[in-house]
Amino acid sequence: QVQLVESGGGSVQAGGSLTLSCVVSGVTVTPFCMAWFRQNSGKERERVGTLATRGGYTSYRDSVKGRFTISQNNTKNTAYLQMNSLKPEDSAMYYCAAGGRASTICRSLGQSGYNNWGRGTQVTVSS
Repeated sequence: QVQLVESGGGSVQAGGSLTLSCVVSGVTVTPFCMAWFRQNSGKERERVGTLATRGGYTSYRDSVKGRFTISQNNTKNTAYLQMNSLKPEDSAMYYCAAGGRASTICRSLGQSGYNNWGRGTQVTVSS
């Protein structure tokens, strides 16, 4: 059974940094696509960034470009989300997701294409 477990969330002041981790277990092959999403209550879940685990392609939503970085450690089946210069509007529950059958589709894979999700980790940024 595939499991994704996020950690690293917490409360920080604006301008601070956090690094989220997502450990993937129960897989025989590293998922081709990993992504981070976030959601606030009453709002739609939005994609923060995407990583193709083979080839290293990454993409980010405009509001986090230059501040957030997605990376991976394949030997540990772990994906990371480094978040710098955090803003109050970054506050949300952050989820990692895994899916995709090929690296080439990662850039266009929608939320429904991610078939494995973690339970989330809360990030709160105070002004």
